[in-house]
Amino acid sequence: MRDFATGLGYLIKGQKWVARHGRWWGFGMIPALITLVGYVAAMAALVVWSGELVDWATPFADDWSSPWRSLVRGVFAVAVVGGGALLAVVTFTAVTLLVGQPFYESLAEKVDETEGGAPAAPDVPLWRELVTSAKDSIRVLLRVVAIGVLLFACGFIPVVGQTVVPAIGVCVSGYFLAAELTAVALQRRGFPQRERLRLLRSRLGLALGFGAPLVLLFLVPLITVLAMPGAVAGATLLARDLAPVEEDEETEDTPDFLRK
Repeated sequence: MRDFATGLGYLIKGQKWVARHGRWWGFGMIPALITLVGYVAAMAALVVWSGELVDWATPFADDWSSPWRSLVRGVFAVAVVGGGALLAVVTFTAVTLLVGQPFYESLAEKVDETEGGAPAAPDVPLWRELVTSAKDSIRVLLRVVAIGVLLFACGFIPVVGQTVVPAIGVCVSGYFLAAELTAVALQRRGFPQRERLRLLRSRLGLALGFGAPLVLLFLVPLITVLAMPGAVAGATLLARDLAPVEEDEETEDTPDFLRK
């Protein structure tokens, strides 16, 4: 419980950090704004073309009489638009982090500098960082989708499906969201994805305290735009707790992934 409160504290501290550094708050919102515009355009296109898409997907209903044809195609249209909206919510953060990799790298570096003990940036080309981030995000997304399908099936269990399952869903999403957001700072510290996930599992309460409240906030894309810079700043502060780097205390026994 203490770790959960500490994780929530890092989320609040991150928002306070960007509030004190307004220029970085605006800088950090740029990727989320770009992603939001793209998603809004995609959703608008989906709504406009949903009728044609449903007609193409339901040729078997062409010869049906009213109102059954309209009813079935109406349900399909709602499912298509609703599924698109759900996919947008699920993928928005991952896409924003991918688009904003250079932005959030700079933001995380600035947070490290202001807090002291910042690790040196890895000598890796930007294109390779983007490819690695994309692969890591896809792996996380696949895990989330697999667990989401299982939780969706469990949602049909009476009582449990309407109470316990949603809570578990928020916790699972919070853990992986924390993993995505801390990736920027932990990559700077030389942690591969597998090691990052292991590190977060070892401090599960900390990860959930940070990620679970964000999952609820990020259900609204506009809040995601406003809160994302502070979330990255808070995730950097969290990473400093998980993997502290002291400039003058490195020895030959220091693991390679903690060296600068």
